[in-house]
Amino acid sequence: MASYYHDESYIYHNGNLVKAKDARIDLYSQTMHYGMGVFEGIRSYRQQDGSTAIFKATEHFERLRQSAAALHLPYHWTDEELIAATYQVLKRNDLQDAYIRPLLYAPSNMSFQPNSCSNIAIMAWEMQPFLGNQLLRVHISDIQRPNPQAFQMHAKAVGHYVNSIMASQQAKSRGYDEALLLDNSGHIAEGPGANFFLQIAGKLVTPAAGNILPGITRATVLELCEALDIQTEVRPISPAEIAGAESAFFCGTAAEIVGIASIDQHSFSMPWAQTPGARLQQAYKALVQGAPIYQLNEQSEIAETK
Repeated sequence: MASYYHDESYIYHNGNLVKAKDARIDLYSQTMHYGMGVFEGIRSYRQQDGSTAIFKATEHFERLRQSAAALHLPYHWTDEELIAATYQVLKRNDLQDAYIRPLLYAPSNMSFQPNSCSNIAIMAWEMQPFLGNQLLRVHISDIQRPNPQAFQMHAKAVGHYVNSIMASQQAKSRGYDEALLLDNSGHIAEGPGANFFLQIAGKLVTPAAGNILPGITRATVLELCEALDIQTEVRPISPAEIAGAESAFFCGTAAEIVGIASIDQHSFSMPWAQTPGARLQQAYKALVQGAPIYQLNEQSEIAETK
């Protein structure tokens, strides 16, 4: 099992830095019993000049605010306050390349009455790319993404990830590395914790918002595609289109950008190193380490396919 903390690890908890081992939560919290909580997945990176920077910190904390509003959880913090607290956590734990997990959780509330307050914790730990560095064997899951008429799909809600864990564990029990979920219309949605891109006739296609969590890394990939003159299209994707596709990849804060070798019986024939996904993987790595996006063009050494 991963080691997220040790005896000297510190977290931010309701305004204070405290040791993780000493932090306490309420076992009667509505989050514990019903999944009524929201969280973020953020990364910080050591920059080219040796400093530490949180990647798109404002965007992540704005999404935390929006997720809280979607679940009617009180939220009284500013982005600036939480970003400063996150840097304190990184400094106190001597972390640069880190995964950061802010968690907004409810107080004790076994009724379905609105919550009158919320609690916040910010944790950080070292973590390699969540899905590893090797090309993945992916399985289209029997488990669908939730119906957007039933859930606030744009919210990064604690309870939504029961669906993700079930799909991922099912795929792994069948001998695959990860799952790919369909929406309730039978179109491709996303992975359990990452967005999906498929290369068709040289163009990268990704599902539209609605049945997916519109990821911050997904938005970054689309920005990079524009900088690198890679054509993109946002639209529904039928599973039947996989058979004629050239490559595919997942992207997300935890996963970063990771290539897919195969989806069920279809193996992608284009070598990963020659795909737009591989170029984006290199450009994304440079970007999070401080390279300006305008430098990541086709002539850039960073963006060349090796």
